[in-house]
Amino acid sequence: MSQHLPGIDSRKVMINATHTHTAPVVKMDHYAIPYQIPEGVTSPEKALEYIVNKISEGIMQAWKNQQKSTVTWGMDYAKVAYNRRASYADGTAKMYGNTAVDEFRKMEGPEDESINTLFFWNTKGELIAACINIACPSQIVEGRNTVNADYWHYVRQNMQKRLGKQVVVLGWIGAAGDQNPRPMYNKIAEARMVQLRSGVAPKDLKMDGFNYQTEIYLQEIADRITNAVVRSYEAVKVDRHSDVVMKHTVEKLALPMRIITQKEYWEIKHTIENYSKTEEDRRKNYGPIEWNSDAIKRYANQQKIEHPLYETEVHVLRIGDVAICSNPFELYTDYGVQMKARSRALQTFVVQLTGSGSYLPTEFAVKGGHYSAVPQSNEVGPEGGQVLVDRTVQLINQLW
Repeated sequence: MSQHLPGIDSRKVMINATHTHTAPVVKMDHYAIPYQIPEGVTSPEKALEYIVNKISEGIMQAWKNQQKSTVTWGMDYAKVAYNRRASYADGTAKMYGNTAVDEFRKMEGPEDESINTLFFWNTKGELIAACINIACPSQIVEGRNTVNADYWHYVRQNMQKRLGKQVVVLGWIGAAGDQNPRPMYNKIAEARMVQLRSGVAPKDLKMDGFNYQTEIYLQEIADRITNAVVRSYEAVKVDRHSDVVMKHTVEKLALPMRIITQKEYWEIKHTIENYSKTEEDRRKNYGPIEWNSDAIKRYANQQKIEHPLYETEVHVLRIGDVAICSNPFELYTDYGVQMKARSRALQTFVVQLTGSGSYLPTEFAVKGGHYSAVPQSNEVGPEGGQVLVDRTVQLINQLW
């Protein structure tokens, strides 16, 4: 890309995922036993080539078509994210755990309902783009086997209907490693309201059988987001800026990796053995086997290196009164709240999965255990998470 655009610093290009689970497979060699791609389905090689070309084209077009514009920023609130880790009386936790049991005590962590938005206008006064920051992955229809942009598709449709077909929407997912866009409790009550708002007659309501992975619920979430963004737009459109401070810094951080204990090592070994009793077992369980085997490799590595480190890239960008900071992890919301609370910026946009990092849980989550907070899920643990927060806040505050 840099050879075609000699004026661009490719180190300062940020690419982030919206974390839909309905995207093409692009990891060709991630597993020892590869995915079985059905006939007629795009291969990982072709999918990756297509995606890389489209991203490169988009960057080049944006760079070549730069134009004068005005910008402003706004914030509102919408219920999109639900903490997906249930905590129980015995101190354990579980992702998507049952909350309708006597042992349930609370949702493990916070939810960030703020919707931060950057708005851009051209010289004709037309709104041309909105960067929308939501602390929730786009995983409403995560169980489908077709390519789907999830709630972002409906947000884009809504924005263009309400603010013009020329509006481009850029989706940024905030710190949301422990979040999802479907409720963990009040499910039936919410299902009723979603259906009634969508025009379903009371006699046709589906209660216990309501499926949250439907177009009705995609539209519901998109409407919540769009309403918050448009409220912000109506308030801040009179406060446009044509001359703002712009600064961008990139830094490589060496974060302490999560140490796998000897007890955890033997538990993981035992799990692999249970998954690998026969050849058929090994083929059927190739995903869990490789997931656990990666942790075994890390344990072996930490026997050679006393303090293993995970190198990662962090971007911090200032646009006027706004700070935008990136990280490559599925970062628990607690960390994003810390960054926002300690930042000197008027508004702070946290953008996760700007890279291919693993879950990064809190200390409280590690104690609770279960998927996303166990060693197999984490290359970096709470110690590294705090280093990431502290250094990111320092980098933000240095720009003010």
